[in-house]
Amino acid sequence: MHIPDGFVDLKTVISTGVISAGGLAASIYKIKQYFKGRVIAMMGIMCALIFALQMLNFTIPGGTSGHLLGGALAAIVLGPFAGCIVITVVLIVQAFIFMDGGVTALGANVFNMAIIGIFCAYLIYWLIGKISKSKINFYISVVVAAWFSVVIASFFAALELGISGTYAMGITMKAMVGVHMLIGIGEAIITIAVIAFVNRVRPDLILSRELNREGSK
Repeated sequence: MHIPDGFVDLKTVISTGVISAGGLAASIYKIKQYFKGRVIAMMGIMCALIFALQMLNFTIPGGTSGHLLGGALAAIVLGPFAGCIVITVVLIVQAFIFMDGGVTALGANVFNMAIIGIFCAYLIYWLIGKISKSKINFYISVVVAAWFSVVIASFFAALELGISGTYAMGITMKAMVGVHMLIGIGEAIITIAVIAFVNRVRPDLILSRELNREGSK
């Protein structure tokens, strides 16, 4: 999922960079409206947690492996704007320190995982949550949002590689989206495990519920 340097062309680097910068700026602006001590602390904890969970690789059929992206987890716990900032910070550290994802492709990676992945996951979670307030429906919304967050992000990554001419569009789509449909299952399992634990011991830490209540007033 992390696009390396040299895999996307200049127009893609610039366009995704501009959109990502705008999305991050908007998220920072929005989060200032509810920027409380608890939110700051939870953002720091979530950054550390996602870093740790991403170290856990799981094998998938075909001889490859995947790991947690954490978009849906961050979005559901913190809300989409704080989640966007958290995943962006994770991607920046990975690019500059761990060389995981290219520096020139940072805009594309932020766009795919911190903007598309986060906001699509939150939208799906929110829409399914509108159907019912039951616990089972809550967990269904978490699983579906986590799976789609990975698949949608991989679709846009494949689209960028295809537009850049790195690989043929059809081959890229089939390879990227197909593999990430399987990786999404692992993402959903890890996400629901973490959310279920938090919901059992400290349900008040799932801050998106508070944002949803405030938004419905």
